[in-house]
Amino acid sequence: MSSNKPGPKKRRLLKKSKNNKRVPAWVMQRTNRRFTSNPKRRHWRRDDTDE
Repeated sequence: MSSNKPGPKKRRLLKKSKNNKRVPAWVMQRTNRRFTSNPKRRHWRRDDTDE
């Protein structure tokens, strides 16, 4: 992908990168490790963003 992106696409990609985080440790601790993984987790090369 080119370095020069349109503004709206850049904002969408920024939102996707913010969502692409692990579940915080305190959430795992509070829920007795019931929630250990994030179902929306995405790899930059393997999974598409569908945008």
